[in-house]
Amino acid sequence: METIESIFGKNRYPGRGVLIGSLGARAVTAYFITARSENSRNRVFREEGDSLAIHPFDESLVSDPRLIFYTPLRVCADSIVLSNGDQTDTICESLLSGHSLQYAMSTRCYEPDAPNHTPRIAGLALPTGRYTLGIVRKAGDAPDCRRKYWSYDPKEGAAHLICTYDGDGDPLPSFSGEPLELEIGGTPEELTERIWNALDAENRVSLYVRYTDLNNGRFDSAMKNRRLGD
Repeated sequence: METIESIFGKNRYPGRGVLIGSLGARAVTAYFITARSENSRNRVFREEGDSLAIHPFDESLVSDPRLIFYTPLRVCADSIVLSNGDQTDTICESLLSGHSLQYAMSTRCYEPDAPNHTPRIAGLALPTGRYTLGIVRKAGDAPDCRRKYWSYDPKEGAAHLICTYDGDGDPLPSFSGEPLELEIGGTPEELTERIWNALDAENRVSLYVRYTDLNNGRFDSAMKNRRLGD
């Protein structure tokens, strides 16, 4: 099992990331953004009820809102949904209709941002503590979509992380392999500090961590926004 520091020490530019794990009777969920362009860095996280939203820090600097502003975390059908795009809403609609994350992601493809073809990543944390991570990415040199899912039982003090990229580059290399298992612990504030400090200081934009009590759905959270001075 790796540490937060070792994972991000090997990947200066992970893009966007979804993390889900377990601490006691609490589901641990986290979402972060790293970015290179001014348009992508012009973002802040805001908690809105039990959801997390992305807003522009300076609306006058927005050059292209597509793929930039969305709801990365929602609570739907007693489950927590995370993703790096508007597929969060697609997954919630699927769950509320009695379908699954996999069913929802089968209707979506990678992002239309050639030449990067950024993967769509997603996570689902169930009220039982079990969780699923998934990715939709481009199939090598072909235009086809390739979809892959991993489901996990809760393991004390452990989480799994999936990102959009394997590192920096032009075009950016899509995440490959399986989600990374890493150790977690401490309070939401402490875990937030560890992840934030491990992310590259030049590229980190925003980070959100939530601990949800599986017995009653109540949660505690912590957040970092670079544009707000964090």
